[in-house]
Amino acid sequence: MRPSTDRFKLVLIILLAIVVVFTVADMIEDFSDHPSAVHMAFEFGVVIASTAALGWLAFEWLAARREIARLDGDLNASRAEASSWRAEAKQALNGLSDAIDRQLSDWKLTPAEKEIGLLLLKGLALKEIADLRGTSERTVRHQAQEIYRKASLTGRADFAAFFLEDLLVPRGLAAEGIKART
Repeated sequence: MRPSTDRFKLVLIILLAIVVVFTVADMIEDFSDHPSAVHMAFEFGVVIASTAALGWLAFEWLAARREIARLDGDLNASRAEASSWRAEAKQALNGLSDAIDRQLSDWKLTPAEKEIGLLLLKGLALKEIADLRGTSERTVRHQAQEIYRKASLTGRADFAAFFLEDLLVPRGLAAEGIKART
């Protein structure tokens, strides 16, 4: 609920409470003057209607406040769950990053080849890598070929598949499908 709506309902509750109090006070004052039954019935009707409206508004206002509190709790729980998931995902990505770095080191790649290998895995084109590194596209192509040679892989697709193949297989199929193919 917006604060202005919340404030509006509260003001209405207060105004209705004032109407009820003043009307009851007027009824008490009028009672000593022996008012007509119609006049007393009218004022009694105003008190009943105002009290009913006051009760309904108060009930709705409190229900809205409870709903806001519940939604706030749900939001906090969702934020905590998202934070936990992000931490878990970050840990998994760090593990993957470390594993990729170890594999690139196992292939005895130079620092420049490691950087190019990571940029290839990110999907950058040779020209983009050359522009990023301030070298020629021909140099990058040569270094990429050296990476494939040192890794005993046939090319870029084979290089990417080496790292990504097991990540993209659904869990149930990973154990069965990979074993069946090898």
